Formats: sequence, C-alpha cells, structure tokens
Amino acid sequence: MGLFGARGTRLGPAPLEGRELLLADLDGVVYKGPGAIPGAVESLNLASTRARLGYITNNASRTDAQVADHLRGLGLSPATSDVVTSPQAAVALLAQTVPAGSRVLVVGGDGLVDELAKAGFEATRSADDGPAAVIQGFAPHVGWEHLAEAAFALAERPGEEPLPWIATNTDWTIPVARGLAPGNGTLVSAVHTAVQRLPVFAGKPEPAIYETAFERFGTRNALMLGDRLDTDIKGARAAGIPSLQVLTGVDRPKQLVAASQDMRPDYIVADLSGLHEPYPTTEFAKDGTAKVGSARVRMDGHIVRIVAEGDSEIDLLRAGCAAIWASGLAIYGLKVPELLYADHWRADA
Repeated sequence: MGLFGARGTRLGPAPLEGRELLLADLDGVVYKGPGAIPGAVESLNLASTRARLGYITNNASRTDAQVADHLRGLGLSPATSDVVTSPQAAVALLAQTVPAGSRVLVVGGDGLVDELAKAGFEATRSADDGPAAVIQGFAPHVGWEHLAEAAFALAERPGEEPLPWIATNTDWTIPVARGLAPGNGTLVSAVHTAVQRLPVFAGKPEPAIYETAFERFGTRNALMLGDRLDTDIKGARAAGIPSLQVLTGVDRPKQLVAASQDMRPDYIVADLSGLHEPYPTTEFAKDGTAKVGSARVRMDGHIVRIVAEGDSEIDLLRAGCAAIWASGLAIYGLKVPELLYADHWRADA
C-alpha cells in the first residue's frame, strides 16, 4: 500500500476488491432519465470482469425486461434475471398476504402489472371491482384519479378488516434529466393523508428486496452501490452488507455529513470510477483529528474545524464525515464550516 505523500494516510484496497456481487441502484447511479451518467457504463463493464453485477431498483414504472433493454442500450450486458425490482419484492409480499388469483387494485405502471400477472393475480384499476388488496408503485402517469381509487378501496369499513396495502418503496424523489421530481413516497403520502394509515413497504431500505437479490445471485458477499442514504445505504446496512455512496444522484455532501448512524456508507466516491481506485484509510490522531489522505478535520466541542484542507476535495469530505460521525453529536447542534460540505460534484457546478 502506498501513501498520499509524506503526510498522507495509507491507501487501502479498492471498494471492488474481494466482492462476489455488486448491487447497483439505477436512477442517479447508472443513469439520469434515459441517458447514462458519464463514466458509469465503463466502470461497471470493467467491474463485471471481477464480480457479478446485479441491478436493484425501487422504480416500479417498468418491467425487469424493459430495464434490462434500457441498460443494454447504454452499453451494459445484463440478462433480465440480473434486474431485481421493487415490484418483484412487493408481489412476493402480496403472495404471503392474499390468496393466489386474487384481484388487486394497481396504482402504478407496467412493472407492477407484469409481476402481478407472472404471480397469477388479477389486476384492476377500479375500487368498484372489489379488490382484495392494493399495490402501489411509481409511474410517471399516476395522477389524482389513480390515488383516489386507492383511497376509495382502502377506506375504513365498520366490521371489516383493513384492506392490505403494499407499496414498492418510500423514495420521496426520483432523479431525472431535468432534476429531482416527486417519487413514490410522495404519492404514497397523498393516499396516507386520505386514509390515515401506512402501507407495508417492499423495496429499499426494507429487507425483502435484498433477500430476493441474495437468493437469486447465490451470495451475500455483496457491495451496494447507491446515491440515496435513506434507501440504498440504510437498506444495505440493515441487510448486513457494505455500501458505496456516489455523488452523481440525490444525496449530496450536506446530507452525508448529517447522516444518522443507520445511513452511513462504508465508501464515499465521486462516481463509479471510485470502485476501482485504492481507497484511503481513515486514521484518528490522539487529539481526535480525523485524517484521510492529506485532509484533517477535528471536533472542538460542537465546532467542526478544518485543520488541513489537503489536496483532495473528496478526502476532505471523507475526513469531515469521519470526525462528525465519531463525535456522536447531533448535527443540528454543530457549527460546520461550509467548505466541508461544499458540493463540487454537482453536474451543474
């Protein structure tokens, strides 16, 4: 292992080293909208020579075959079975909840309808058809009338058990080519407001979708590649696997420094090329200074001090996260210099 100069911390193995499986989120990691994120395809194709690639997505708007076709169009080589979707996890939960062949009200797109058909359920779009359950996922066309049908079906009826309600995921936003747009969590919240209860969730960060992936690929020696702390990273930690946060999607440096213990990634990289690069170790001096590369950050009570900016913006962010996370102090009580969470990695920066 080498050094970041005479005063730098040592380099450890690349995040890819020793992994049997990489589980890559899609929106914000591989692509934004229809187009690939610069360098993502090349990095993943190179990684595929050393580990199995699986694609794990909360987006329920498309089928697994459609997602695989999209990825192949970008230059990747997945089989349809390499794509693990939240509709697959949601329908697996549904099969444990209502009898096979039941009629189910769908709020969402082709991804949900396709998985329901594969499992032998009957899909309907109307609460008047007497559905046995409601299943909800994101699709760009979902509007008020679809959310209203869900609310009508889920309305409390005296003397009857509440109708089962399963949602694919809780993502509040979804990254698209023009920016961040409302995600399925926002749509679920609208129905929740109307019916005053919450669904059971199937996608990240819930364990169902990870267990589906582990069973399908035959290993738990996996690394999660994500852009969202509250789904990708939190889910990976709950599933007991390490995670890598890229700065090409939703969550930015400000969210990283404020991350709660259950949402802290093992690796922070600018983009997927960081999979292949030796990762600098984090060291703590006797006075509590966190050192990454040539960057140094120390806690003085509730004040976060940059001791040395170093020669790498990403190492400064890593050192800042390490110091703040190790302090055990709540972020809202800290004085954090803006330089520490400056976003040098925004596409429009």
